[in-house]
Amino acid sequence: MLSFMVTAVFSGAVYLLLTAGSGSVLRFWSSQELLVAAVVAIAVGFVARPFFASARRRAAVNPLRWLQAVAYVLGPFFLEMAKANLDVAYRVITGRIRPGIVRVKSGMKTDMGALLLANSITLTPGTLTVNIDEESNDLFIHMINVPEGFETRESIEAKEVFGLFDCPAWIRRIAE
Repeated sequence: MLSFMVTAVFSGAVYLLLTAGSGSVLRFWSSQELLVAAVVAIAVGFVARPFFASARRRAAVNPLRWLQAVAYVLGPFFLEMAKANLDVAYRVITGRIRPGIVRVKSGMKTDMGALLLANSITLTPGTLTVNIDEESNDLFIHMINVPEGFETRESIEAKEVFGLFDCPAWIRRIAE
């Protein structure tokens, strides 16, 4: 029942967000739009409940984890992105690059954790997640500049990809 309710509320909220400004109820929606939102929310809640908010994915429906995710994006991830932008600009100007693909041990136990880590790495300039080992959740990352010594190692730890913060620890708190 909880999975149905969370999925229905989320899908109804997204529908209302996308249709805001269509009427006079609360100056945002028409009464017909609210009725359609309720019907859509119930239908989506019924159909998508096993996928969106299953027992394995309960971490995704915890509002405290949403706040931690916002703090992660606005804090450590933003600063890592700023640092990476400066590094890529330096490499473009100087031409000092050592591109390569490295295996990164994510240490993530859930698919959501591996996905968040892969996206964090891919969104950081100069890196791209090109593959994932589905059994171990190890990531294969293309880097614009592979640091000295990385090419001789079989794999590296996820926190070594980031320079300022331990972003994988943040992701574990959010997703696992």
